[in-house]
Amino acid sequence: MRAARLIKMVLLLQSRPSMTAAELARELEVSERTVTRDALALSEAGVPVYADRGRAGGYRLIGGYRTRLTGLARSEAEALFLSGVPGALREMGLEDAASAARLKVSAALLPSLRDAPSSAAQRFHLDAPGWYQEPETPALLPAVAEAVWDDRPVTARYRRRDAEVERELEPYGLVLKAGVWYLCARAAGSFRVYRVDRFTAVTLAEGRFVRDEDFDLPAFWEERAAEFARSILRTEVVVRLTAAGARDLPYVTDRAAAREALEAAGPPDAEGRVTVTLPVESQEVAYGQLLRLGPEAEVLGPGALRTLFAEAANRMARLYR
Repeated sequence: MRAARLIKMVLLLQSRPSMTAAELARELEVSERTVTRDALALSEAGVPVYADRGRAGGYRLIGGYRTRLTGLARSEAEALFLSGVPGALREMGLEDAASAARLKVSAALLPSLRDAPSSAAQRFHLDAPGWYQEPETPALLPAVAEAVWDDRPVTARYRRRDAEVERELEPYGLVLKAGVWYLCARAAGSFRVYRVDRFTAVTLAEGRFVRDEDFDLPAFWEERAAEFARSILRTEVVVRLTAAGARDLPYVTDRAAAREALEAAGPPDAEGRVTVTLPVESQEVAYGQLLRLGPEAEVLGPGALRTLFAEAANRMARLYR
């Protein structure tokens, strides 16, 4: 424990010109007295830690005691610090490891690149969850992430509709999509996708599986996501849209389906409206989506869905009489 703290103290001093005892104590989560003892221990071990006295004093390294990554350009150093997603790393239980790695890299950078971490962090930030929802971290995510990192097979219990099933999985990769974690794993010889929040138990095996070197996580996810989006669009509705309705259609329903429907539509009618045949998940889902377009959309079919819209329009009219 103390050895790790001493290493971190050296790295902190390498990454900054100097630090006060209070700053070091805060970073190392120890008392200032412990910082003084650690500095003395480092000095006795040959690490040139120097203490400046007075109000503006602090600890610093002398004699150019550092390892430098002289091959990194500024753009490369800044890009390096964009690679982390703090929230995702925290949820997977990797925040401490990522922090230590960033600290080591910071300590090794040339002085002229020392501001790269803050420069990147103040210009780009990734907020993965969607709006209007409070993301919940799956309780078993750290265990799943450990299995992914170490290529460890797992025995998992998975909630599927109203029942639980048990599966032997080889966890290949994790994907964070709109605040929801998914596991891409090989099961019974084929690759599948599982929602991590539906796991009720995960047990790591002792051995390790051999990864398929041809497996490409980004390509696999892109293909499966496209398949999923197509598979849930099981029915069609016919809608007549104003110019404003056509413009807003991709924002209330599946964007790819909306674009394809608009591209396949004929020319506008005498009132400037276009008629589209739109693939949707179900009539119930289409009702909730298209209702957001208000008078900019008229449902022509199926008849049952048109009746629902007519009833909604009548209720709305009675409210505003």
